[in-house]
Amino acid sequence: MLNSILNKIILITALGISFIAAQEWERISNLKGYWKFAIGDDTEWSLPGYNDKNWDEIFAPSPWENQGFAGYNGYGWYRTKVLVPQSAAGSSLLLKMGYIDDVDEVYFNGKLIGRSGEFPPSFITAYNQFREYTVPSSFVNYGKENSIAVRVYDIQIEGGIVGGEVALYGRKNMLRVNQNFEGEWKFIPGDAPKFSRKDFDDSKWKNIIVPSYWESEGYNYDGVAWYRKEFRLSPELYDKNLVLVMGKIDDLDEVYLNGKLVGSTGIIKDDPSRSDLGDNWMSLRGYFINKSDLNKNGTNVIAVRVYDGYINGGIYDGPLGLTTQEKYTQYWKQVKDREKAKKKDSFWDIFWR
Repeated sequence: MLNSILNKIILITALGISFIAAQEWERISNLKGYWKFAIGDDTEWSLPGYNDKNWDEIFAPSPWENQGFAGYNGYGWYRTKVLVPQSAAGSSLLLKMGYIDDVDEVYFNGKLIGRSGEFPPSFITAYNQFREYTVPSSFVNYGKENSIAVRVYDIQIEGGIVGGEVALYGRKNMLRVNQNFEGEWKFIPGDAPKFSRKDFDDSKWKNIIVPSYWESEGYNYDGVAWYRKEFRLSPELYDKNLVLVMGKIDDLDEVYLNGKLVGSTGIIKDDPSRSDLGDNWMSLRGYFINKSDLNKNGTNVIAVRVYDGYINGGIYDGPLGLTTQEKYTQYWKQVKDREKAKKKDSFWDIFWR
């Protein structure tokens, strides 16, 4: 287990925490600059239509103490708007919010996309944690302005968005699914076979944003947890051969469609803590499904059993949804072609020319 942990840490360090290079992210907008700002706390301030005309303006990233709020500890909110180009349609986004002192919740168009630390009364600081939050494509208004709102709590010394890169990224060369499942899913830590059943009542489960690490949603937890989502099949896919794309999952998974196991990556042992994790957390999940597995005239349910051994856990990266086998195989052909092109331009190829 120790070797697995060390290997994972080494891989994260080598690739970069955000995986910007590996996943071919490109910056859409630099959000460094002046944001609307107000001290205090009100849930309405997360809403895209809220009128912040009379708010102050402060620079981010920079502590609010350096901008007229010296000695202030407590709640503060930031708001700004960002244009997302139509060319990014169908692609999830990555919002980098730098370092925030101490605790934060981030909203995109009024939808919570992630949090770090714990607000009072169960205060836990996350001042030294770099914030990166995935924005599900279903939350984005492509070709239009979108609102970003950040709720912050500071307990002492510096407060606010204090440092690091603040920017919005989109992904190049991403698999664009035909029916997108990013957004709110049902979630519960723990394990029970009945959670896979289509008719299981998950109404008392919590909502969680997918994709995101479950730690970003306040679950500081290692072990088995379940996700569930109900959907109706898009009519355009009725007669297609389909692939259920489940993004990247940390660490291992079993995916059920209407109660039937349709795929897994890695093996979750009877004692999950003894499972071999390997590098499965880096793999894009794609599970081929039979037409007979889907209900065309009613609801369908996806249930995902996830085991996380250490560090971060959950369905942390997209895309998620249904796509045609034709589009899926074409995507992997393009991946192969890009990798082939990269190898041609490797250091040793250039050196020996």
